[in-house]
Amino acid sequence: MSTDISIPQTGREVRRLIRAGLFRQPTSGVAPHHVQANVAILPKEMAFEFLLFCQRNPKPCPVIEVIESGEVEASLTATGSDITKDVPLYRVYKHGKMVDEPETLESYWRDDLVTFLLGCSFSFEHALMANGIDLPYYGTKRNVPMFITNIETEKSGPFAGPMVVSHRWIPQNKLVRAVQATSRFPETHGAPVHIGDPEKIGISDIRQPDFGEVWERKADDEVPVFWACGVTPQSIAMASKPELMITHSPGHMFVTDLKDEDLAVI
Repeated sequence: MSTDISIPQTGREVRRLIRAGLFRQPTSGVAPHHVQANVAILPKEMAFEFLLFCQRNPKPCPVIEVIESGEVEASLTATGSDITKDVPLYRVYKHGKMVDEPETLESYWRDDLVTFLLGCSFSFEHALMANGIDLPYYGTKRNVPMFITNIETEKSGPFAGPMVVSHRWIPQNKLVRAVQATSRFPETHGAPVHIGDPEKIGISDIRQPDFGEVWERKADDEVPVFWACGVTPQSIAMASKPELMITHSPGHMFVTDLKDEDLAVI
């Protein structure tokens, strides 16, 4: 359980609280302006094919940093970090089945494991808020809704399967702002992949997310908007059934020391 604490303002502070066991909740809204990352950890023998998969699928899997096999510090983005202890909650998949959701990876860590840090849409949420777009879960213990779609990723070796998207309700008169604000951050998923009818991307019930929590539409003028999501590797793990794949639990990100503007392109 998390202890009631004020919202941490830096990546280093978030990681310190997580490592101390004081923060186990979704990371939306924490460390404003800091880049958050999805986590995918694989045996070295599968790392090249997964890197190629990410290169072929930059919308859901934009690579922020790759940590070499056996190393635990994200030395380029989070000095002094430990990837086995600095994520609020992990998921462990074996042959496509989730077998554990541990708070640390100490019992699973191996010298042949390679860690991929992938861009996360939580990184551009502050930009959405700054443009007057309300995100009701932002800064709370609750989570964004995520859906497995019918949008197929580009295959690489054993890695193949459908894209996962995150969903937010956006007022009709703020759609252009939302697209503009997020387009500046292609390394954290960039512009939406779909706007409007969820069924067109294989979502039959907007009230039944595959990951995260449902958020009700608050006004008739709100439109469903969907961004590529870094939970996609978990969908791939289930579809491709690698011997071992470790990820973050949806919504529970690794928070870096990078600032959002470090990744902005416009």
